[in-house]
Amino acid sequence: MKAWKEITHYAGFDWAKTHHDVIVIDAAGKIVADFRIEHTAAGWQQWREQLEVFPALAVAIETSQGAAIEKLLDGGCTVYPVNPKSAQRYRERKVPSGNKTDKVDAWSLGDALRVDGHGWKALEPQDPLTQELRLLCRDEVALIEERTALINQLQQTLYEYYPAALEAFEDWTKPAAWAFVEAFSTPEILTKAGKRKWQNFLHAQKLYYSETNAKRLEIFARADCFAGSPATTRAKSRLALTRAKQLALLQRQLDQYRAEIEKLFAQHPDHDLFGSLPGAGPKLAPRLLSEIGDNRDVFSDPQALQCYAGTAPVSYQSGKIHMVRLRRQCNKRLRSAVHLWANLSRQTCPWAQTYYTHLISKGKSHACALRCLGQRWLKILWKMWQTRMRYDAELHQKNQLLHGSWVLKIKPAAN
Repeated sequence: MKAWKEITHYAGFDWAKTHHDVIVIDAAGKIVADFRIEHTAAGWQQWREQLEVFPALAVAIETSQGAAIEKLLDGGCTVYPVNPKSAQRYRERKVPSGNKTDKVDAWSLGDALRVDGHGWKALEPQDPLTQELRLLCRDEVALIEERTALINQLQQTLYEYYPAALEAFEDWTKPAAWAFVEAFSTPEILTKAGKRKWQNFLHAQKLYYSETNAKRLEIFARADCFAGSPATTRAKSRLALTRAKQLALLQRQLDQYRAEIEKLFAQHPDHDLFGSLPGAGPKLAPRLLSEIGDNRDVFSDPQALQCYAGTAPVSYQSGKIHMVRLRRQCNKRLRSAVHLWANLSRQTCPWAQTYYTHLISKGKSHACALRCLGQRWLKILWKMWQTRMRYDAELHQKNQLLHGSWVLKIKPAAN
């Protein structure tokens, strides 16, 4: 990577799935190269040959991750990611008529980099361990969302022909509920199995509890009293069985993801720091670490991190009009992780619960209160991150007393 004052040429890189359009501009704004490369080994070899002509090249691209970014960084380019909305505005500035082509996109990005790039932040290569952890955490969340969709589909299918199953099991995120569908896919199969097989199943799934056993067995016994028609049962039981098997397979894969994430998280130098965050736990701590990263120069102050995480509001002021609204241009994965973390922190941190309760009493919504709590937590996390210190509840309380925190003043009333 080269410093901005060393850059002599500016490239707009309009990436796509199969090919990429590139336009290179010199310091005077003149187009000195215009070419297209395929997203193949030969195409990227062509790109490396082009780099030899422009050794001090900066690249503007409308993304911050993906295969194209990896190739650009591997080639030694100084890469500047551009927000898609900003890229659209730059294009409209260059072509007010609304004309849009891949070359126009590349040209507008390259010229924007030439004119405004001195104030942009270059994308730095990521630590391989942090990068792998980030990708695994993101994929795990995607698989969890897929599991949720399958659970909803399974419940809807059972509603159509097997309401007794829905009544017998309240939590359908548990593998035991899916195993029940696999073992007793229809009300007829369930009632014919008999009490002994029902009890054996409950014992095998560790569900044989004295307080719920009698009610569950009673539901099993009358399962065929209210069910779908024979045709509906035959058709929908096949779909339910398919969904149950898909969920069981997906859960096994998620368990493997979880094991690998915990393994990599334990190897990371910031493991103890993020692991000490109250409420983060083994699932949220790796997500927070991987999304924030380990480059301490990225966020110069707490507000930079808060804006990146989406907890800092956006102000709009024009004349006598002044409004504050939710920040939508942010790292949405980090915002989701902070939201969950702030909510769980209320269970272990009295000050966090007090702060949340106070905001609720003032009429704030649950989501807004958690966002405000997350804003405070990120300020604490930024300081911990910069000093590489674990969270210390006693030290935090001393700092609150030192600075006269209003949270401590209302804490007795909240209790």
